[in-house]
Amino acid sequence: MDQNTLLTVMTIFVVVAALALVVQMGVMIGLYKATRSAEQRISAMLPQVEQLINVSHRTIEQGRQQLLEVTGKTTEILTLAHTQVARVDDLMADATHRARVQLERAELIIEDTLSRAQQTIGLVHSGVMRPLREIQGVTAGVKAALQFLSRGGRASINQSTHDEEMFI
Repeated sequence: MDQNTLLTVMTIFVVVAALALVVQMGVMIGLYKATRSAEQRISAMLPQVEQLINVSHRTIEQGRQQLLEVTGKTTEILTLAHTQVARVDDLMADATHRARVQLERAELIIEDTLSRAQQTIGLVHSGVMRPLREIQGVTAGVKAALQFLSRGGRASINQSTHDEEMFI
């Protein structure tokens, strides 16, 4: 390549590089202006953001305090509920024990009453019913004797035959 062509090519590259630098400078200036504009808008919004941050901090602090209060009250309620459940459990255990004792007593009373009733029935049978049966037997014997005596003489032949057939 000759020197002239080389100079021409170098000149073209230098011009292209210069144009690229000029375009880059324009982009940088535009970026600078956009950054300044954004900074101004952000500066205008900064007091509102700071106020929002302060309100958020206060709200979080109030929420934390309320959460601590609720946690404390919940702990108290749970402790009270635990105590009440323990009392109810003790009460139920005591009531169950007393009910068992009363049922055992009632069972003993019923057993005693039944045994006394059986003894009374036995005494009635031996003391009252046996003499009544004996009296009834004696009465039946007296009645049979009276019937026999009231019939008069001897039994009829038919009656005697019938009585004898029964023994044969």
